[in-house]
Amino acid sequence: MPVSISLSHLTWSTPDGRSLFSDLSLTFGPARSGLVGRNGVGKSTLLKLIAGTLQPQAGTVSVDGSLGILRQTVQVAEQESVADLFGIADALALLRRAEEGTASIDELSIADWTLEARLAAALARLGLEAEAQTPLSSLSGGQLTRAKLAALVFADPDFILLDEPTNNLDRAGREAVIELMANWRGGAIVVSHDRELLDTMDVIVELTSLGATSYGGNWSHYRERKAIELASARHDLADAERRLAEVDRKTQELAERKARKDSAGRRKRAKGDEPLLLLDAKKERSEKTAGDNARLSERRRDQALGDLAAARERIEILQPFSVRLPSTGLPPGRAVLQVDDVSAGYIPDRPVLANLSLTIAGPERVAITGRNGSGKTTFLSLMSGKLAPWSGQVRVLTDFAILDQQVSLLDPQVSIRDNFRRLHPGAGENACRAALARFMFRADAALQRVSSLSGGQMLRAGLACVLGGESPPDLLILDEPTNHLDIDSIETVEAGLRAFDGALIVVSHDEAFLEAIGITRRIDLTTPSAGRRSNVR
Repeated sequence: MPVSISLSHLTWSTPDGRSLFSDLSLTFGPARSGLVGRNGVGKSTLLKLIAGTLQPQAGTVSVDGSLGILRQTVQVAEQESVADLFGIADALALLRRAEEGTASIDELSIADWTLEARLAAALARLGLEAEAQTPLSSLSGGQLTRAKLAALVFADPDFILLDEPTNNLDRAGREAVIELMANWRGGAIVVSHDRELLDTMDVIVELTSLGATSYGGNWSHYRERKAIELASARHDLADAERRLAEVDRKTQELAERKARKDSAGRRKRAKGDEPLLLLDAKKERSEKTAGDNARLSERRRDQALGDLAAARERIEILQPFSVRLPSTGLPPGRAVLQVDDVSAGYIPDRPVLANLSLTIAGPERVAITGRNGSGKTTFLSLMSGKLAPWSGQVRVLTDFAILDQQVSLLDPQVSIRDNFRRLHPGAGENACRAALARFMFRADAALQRVSSLSGGQMLRAGLACVLGGESPPDLLILDEPTNHLDIDSIETVEAGLRAFDGALIVVSHDEAFLEAIGITRRIDLTTPSAGRRSNVR
């Protein structure tokens, strides 16, 4: 029997009563399925319902085949090892006894002599240098994620369920996961905002508040389909606008015709050429016809307005975000950052960055890359002044703004509007509202308290407050801006950054994001040792 996962009439609501799924029916076959949708729509909850860690409030989940699940928890017991994660500690202990000659005949009959080779192959497939005895507590967050993925590969289930598997991984880790999925031949359901990873999928399932829609093909094919839907929506909008204009024109013609008839009737009544009783009857018929026509016109106009509103709503859902920003006026060649022979770190004699020198000039768009632990966060701390170099000099030669992952330049206890006015005290109310509207914070949306915003909304608010003023900073510095954002939010951020004409420094492992914002140079911070110059290109 073919492996499959079937959801039938599924209903589930959050503890506060917000409905995520209502009568949702969906089937996953033995293919790689990317599950996409805005944050909060219920993607992770759907995985938990499939995995059985949550129970549906109505409907059923049927799984034909074995499941392997990537757990997102990073807490591990101090004594746990890679062998414990793989569930093979006892089997390895049996092999040791067999090698020592202390295993019983029954034990020797069940010993798996291929176990260590298969373990090594699974770890190597994810690019992880570890052994069975390696403590899990010694692994970084990214290494632990790769170890968990290797354990899934080792178990060889019919389906794997992955929830944001590339979050917090460096470039090498992301590439290992992407290669794994590109070569995976079983079933998979992958929740991710990583467009490179989604391009390895066979199917994209879009989850919205209205339900789920499946699109055959990978992410690129899905985007092509969405572009066709947008073109269709634009056609529908133009048609709705034409029909409304036609209804208004006919209504005006009827009103003018009635006015002419009424005027002629008044003239006849004044002349007295026809009996008054006949004129009264004509007037009554005319008023009834006019009333019928008015009601018909009103119904047609209401229908046309409804169609127009629906077409506009569909356009707003599908329309890529775009924004225009004031120019920084930053001239080409003007230096914005100078780093001269800098060494820095946190533990004496163990520098994170050693003998680093570089210059960033003009409206360059620079990506800071490197493995986890190579010094990217240290580099940002030096630029912001939070960390002093041990030696050398760091000079930021222009006005700048830093948007970290917490968007800490915003006061979480006040509204987006109040944050904008605080950062731009000279801006009037109209200028403030116009700037925020460009980033889709219109009317009451601008009055939301920052602490109530999602991650994507918060970063968008940060961009609005930093870039929306009359004079944006010449230099903008971003730290992993796409972490934990849904794809709609990422594309919104990309559009805002494409409109920015100043210098840009971005720490990110997201290649699709870096390409979309037009990176012109990369600075690769390999893990430096004392006395070695960091690699700059």
